[in-house]
Amino acid sequence: MFKLQLTDAQDAIARALSDRMAVLGSDRVAEGMRYATAGGKRLRGFLVLEAARLTGGSARGAMQAACAVECIHAYSLVHDDLPCMDDDDLRRGLPTVHRKWDDATAVLVGDALQSFAFELLADPATGDADQRADLVLTLARASGPQGMVLGQAQDIAAETAERPLMLDQITELQANKTGALLEWQVVAGAILGRADPSPLRRYARAVGLAFQIADDILDVEGDAEKAGKALRKDAEAGKATFVSLLGLDGAKARARALIDEAIDALDAFGPDAETLRDLARFVIARDQ
Repeated sequence: MFKLQLTDAQDAIARALSDRMAVLGSDRVAEGMRYATAGGKRLRGFLVLEAARLTGGSARGAMQAACAVECIHAYSLVHDDLPCMDDDDLRRGLPTVHRKWDDATAVLVGDALQSFAFELLADPATGDADQRADLVLTLARASGPQGMVLGQAQDIAAETAERPLMLDQITELQANKTGALLEWQVVAGAILGRADPSPLRRYARAVGLAFQIADDILDVEGDAEKAGKALRKDAEAGKATFVSLLGLDGAKARARALIDEAIDALDAFGPDAETLRDLARFVIARDQ
């Protein structure tokens, strides 16, 4: 049932992104924006939709926010793949944006996706003025120098650090790089439903860390063809990861414990939150 729900949400988000990007024209940057947002797991948008459904938020506003976070995520990947960052040739099994076009196009595509995300949130279709303002403010914090961008900078610094990071440092780095934006996704749903975001925030923090641990595990055990990108780069670079610090079995145990925490955080919602519970379990069961 969960996989069918996820597939339906993926299709709906893809259609919504296509509709909203219809205004962009057919120049290279617009083409690159569509290319960068095509495919993917859509877990981020799905989280927004589910959190809004759970708290009574409008479906229309939730889809606006879901598209916005998919744009932010895509922008971060486009820039992360650049030669000055991670220098990757493949993303989702296809050439990265800078390989398909060039570095300058990739920079502009990422910039445009970031701007477009905030345009979507500011649109009256998203919600009332106070909801839109709250969504814009919280996404700016989650994706900027207090969140995702900070985490990316910490990750880059770790590559040239004299000593590998310790467990608490990696946990902090990932809470910024991945966790802050993932937390925003459920908080956005609560904003749209005018609900207390506290239990959803606890859920997201646990799922976000489990997601990154699962990524580190996949980097060791995964199949590059299924992942659609290069694997085992961290080990080759000598970077500390949850697997290198906890061991493979220890990392798996920690991820499972975090998923248990996430599921417990949803107790107040009862059976209505079963889809979010399934999503948490999916995070550590996925193979890509």
